[in-house]
Amino acid sequence: MAKKRSAQRVIDHLVLITGSLIMLLPVVAVFLTSTHQNSEISREGLQMSWGPEFTQVYGQVLTAKAGFSQTITAGGMALNSTVLALGFALGKCLLSVLSAYALVYFRLRFASFLFWLIFASLLLPIETRILPSFMVVHTLGLLNSYTGLIVPLLAAAVGTFFFRQFFKSVPDTLHEAARIDGAGPFRFLVDILLPVSWPMILALFAVTFVQGWNQYLWPLMITTTGEGYFTLVRGIERFGTASNYGMALAILAMLPPVIVVLLLQKWLVKGLVGEQK
Repeated sequence: MAKKRSAQRVIDHLVLITGSLIMLLPVVAVFLTSTHQNSEISREGLQMSWGPEFTQVYGQVLTAKAGFSQTITAGGMALNSTVLALGFALGKCLLSVLSAYALVYFRLRFASFLFWLIFASLLLPIETRILPSFMVVHTLGLLNSYTGLIVPLLAAAVGTFFFRQFFKSVPDTLHEAARIDGAGPFRFLVDILLPVSWPMILALFAVTFVQGWNQYLWPLMITTTGEGYFTLVRGIERFGTASNYGMALAILAMLPPVIVVLLLQKWLVKGLVGEQK
């Protein structure tokens, strides 16, 4: 039995290692290719060896000007991506907590109907909501602005669903004890519910940060004039995806989401499995 378990563990690890290598191989190829000259890339394609241009390429990639206007830099696009991702993640977490709290603890007449109406939005692909959202943003004059980039994306049916289910699992006696102690709705939320909800909040933050950072279609539609609000994912094409600068920018664009997931991986796992401690 012990040998069988050891063999199964070895097989499991081999499968995981193989899958990791398959996923990392394209990233490694892009990184190594970015250290070569453009002429060599054009002539020979992807490279699997270290090139001589690493210092020059990565030293200039954040400050090199690109785009049709030759005014936007990767550093500026990284700032826009950071604002979008942080606003997207923080806004979704806040709205998810507040909407779930209202659905569970407020005596709303149509609470169940409202919840299922919110949940039904999951059945619609994002493409079906892009055009109406764009028309609303255009009518309100929010094109080419951080508000237009962030606010229309904040509604989070998934977050509302998970927080609603979590709040319903909190014992009613805890709520009653807080009411007897004189705690109002706001104090109960801040002092009791939020401390036990941190794993879920951080898990949702990690997922939505990555989702916001990787947005392409929405920024493509919102940044209609000028390039001042280009994000990294939106602006990589301006450097040319087949150039060493474009590949270096793609590698740099991967780093913030990877860092966020690595920093919050413990909370991400706890939030997904529903642990409260």
